[in-house]
Amino acid sequence: MTDLTARAETLRGLHSGEMLVLPNVWDAASAEVVAEAGFPAIATASAAVSAMLGFPDGEGAPWQEMFAAAGRVAHAVSVPVTVDAEAGYGLAPREFVDRLLETGAVGCNLEDTDHRGGGLVDADEHAQRLADIRAAAADAGVQIVVNARVDAFLGDAGIPEPDRLAETIRRGRLYRDAGADCVYPIGVRGKEDLAALVIELACPVNGNTGGDLDLATLRELGVARVSYGPRFYRAALADFKSAIEKL
Repeated sequence: MTDLTARAETLRGLHSGEMLVLPNVWDAASAEVVAEAGFPAIATASAAVSAMLGFPDGEGAPWQEMFAAAGRVAHAVSVPVTVDAEAGYGLAPREFVDRLLETGAVGCNLEDTDHRGGGLVDADEHAQRLADIRAAAADAGVQIVVNARVDAFLGDAGIPEPDRLAETIRRGRLYRDAGADCVYPIGVRGKEDLAALVIELACPVNGNTGGDLDLATLRELGVARVSYGPRFYRAALADFKSAIEKL
């Protein structure tokens, strides 16, 4: 556990100071490419991992297979690994933490989409789950780094567009106060919205590039962490398809 504790603290420290850029990976080979390029941490993307395994995103793959893939990633590199664990697969907090640590990872994304009922889960209930996971991690002896994803800006979340910013702030504050190390308002494309979130949440915020939001702009806004989801996996697959078609 000593090595995992050190890796967790390293990953947590990367959320302050210079902006942490995480090109998401899907297997051991892609993780090695990112680590060898000099990135200080590795993040998986659930959409890419599940696709690689032959399942749809949104907890379509068995959690055992997702965590097995995460374990292969973690054992391929010497830097900290954070896992896109979707909504936590319905695992009880202590079991979730134990299974995550067994992979060798020390961080996770946890989203508030309800993959069974649709829309978003109740914010207070999700905040309590995050608090329980934080307590379970403390009991396990490794304070994993929790990136709490807020899905209010996603089209299928059921939140009217005029209400998305306020709802994201409300949820983000609840998750932050429950012990999340970083809040991830996925789907935010407006510079003004993201700037407001950085200010209002007053904690590390995970952003994405796209549109007017390039890395320089995200850094200027005070974003602490940048991730890419399945973007690089899809680009690699597109290149492969193009090469095969030419062949």
